[in-house]
Amino acid sequence: MYSSRAEPVVDTVPGLSAGPIALAWLTQFMVGTDLFVVAPLLPHIAASFDVSATSTGLLITAFSIAYVVASPFAGWISDRWDRATVLVVALVLFSAANVGTALAPGFGVLLVARVVAGIAAAATGPTVYALVSTRARPQARAQVLAVVGSGLLTALWVGAPAGSLLGRYVGWQAAFVILAGGTLLLAFPHAFVWRARPVPAAVSPARAPHHVGRPGAAVAAVAVTTLWAFSVYSLYTFLAVALHADGRSATVTWLLVVYGIGAVVGGQVGGRFADRIEATRVTGAALALTAVLEAAVALVFSVTWALACALGLFAFAAYAFFPAQQRHLVDLFPERATAVLSWNNSALFVGLSLAGAVGGQVVRALDYPALLYVGAAVVVPACFVAAGGRPGRTRAGVERP
Repeated sequence: MYSSRAEPVVDTVPGLSAGPIALAWLTQFMVGTDLFVVAPLLPHIAASFDVSATSTGLLITAFSIAYVVASPFAGWISDRWDRATVLVVALVLFSAANVGTALAPGFGVLLVARVVAGIAAAATGPTVYALVSTRARPQARAQVLAVVGSGLLTALWVGAPAGSLLGRYVGWQAAFVILAGGTLLLAFPHAFVWRARPVPAAVSPARAPHHVGRPGAAVAAVAVTTLWAFSVYSLYTFLAVALHADGRSATVTWLLVVYGIGAVVGGQVGGRFADRIEATRVTGAALALTAVLEAAVALVFSVTWALACALGLFAFAAYAFFPAQQRHLVDLFPERATAVLSWNNSALFVGLSLAGAVGGQVVRALDYPALLYVGAAVVVPACFVAAGGRPGRTRAGVERP
């Protein structure tokens, strides 16, 4: 039974300094750049190995499947072994995979190298999130997650274009050599900065919410992320294609910048609010706004200035969801933080993959705005699932009776 009287929560956690947070941000930026840089480099890779552009798309598919399959196992291992050690091993493996990508003598070896990179990335991202979230002050947990997560978003609109320029003027192999060197260098400080930092005490079983131990609670929680990812990446994946088909190819770059800035700012605001009010209230509000604003993007798609405004607001609302969702999962499952965050990342990739598969068919059969209405409709049930997953916690982090 829970106590009917709110007890004060004493914060004995020293919190994270700027150094470890910056290190975690850089790690997410490097891994994110590797994830997003492959797509713009596909034409160069196809020319190098004399394969079709369609065949090179398998590189992205192989990476994504490896990530989705390996992520739950990597999270399970990270929760049972030392997380810092798992992270260092994953970064070294990631670096080796990128060297293998750059030096691959044939397309088959290249495909294997991307599978290995996907496995390493599956152990990297969730472990970084778990390390920072379990060592941050509870009052700032979501904000720290948002800052670290912004490294991944920054890679989307800074790292990937930079890698694409390298591929154009130096050779696509150079981009992966630089990524390999960067991730290998990051492994060394990670081996030391997390060692001396105490981990906050886990929620005791007596005071944990009743549904925390149930497998269904975890499945329902991460299912929300799949629906969210489908909605968000339905819009993002086919935006450039739709603009090119509409004769507005010149607007693609700056509209993506608007989108990226909105995403970064939204993540920071979502994290800040999730630390001040119940995280599920933030996720619910963000999901509802995502649905409304995706429909708004569809309505104004033909008007460029209105589209820019709608895209920025959509990205702001959509990415406010993610740090709040991560905070919610860590609060619900403190002893299995890495595993649940791994499942959450796998759920994201599942939603992303479904968006690519289903979205292409919808755009082909109907048009891009029709796909946005589908994405808006899909995120609506996520609002109700998120609302049903509230833990027994109040604003101050004290359990409700």
